[in-house]
Amino acid sequence: MSKQFFSKLSQNYIEVLEDNEYYDITIEVGEDPNVKIFRAHMIILCYRSPFLRRILASKKMNNDGTLVHIKFPNISPEIFQIILKYVYGGIISL
Repeated sequence: MSKQFFSKLSQNYIEVLEDNEYYDITIEVGEDPNVKIFRAHMIILCYRSPFLRRILASKKMNNDGTLVHIKFPNISPEIFQIILKYVYGGIISL
């Protein structure tokens, strides 16, 4: 007998997104005065989004331990939050 727990798995990945520990990338989204910094995980972004994989391929963590930082000024923080929730948990809340 097998049982699938995709809803629990999805919820766990959303919790990872909302956790302020263990992230390795910051993403600055929006333009002044509506700018928000998101914390995320390169491995999840790379495997869930071919677009983000291409962008992050050139942005490896520096040997000095500083975090990777990318900017998306042309996306609103509200829209990017929806995108991240989909990337992490497969959930779209409109």
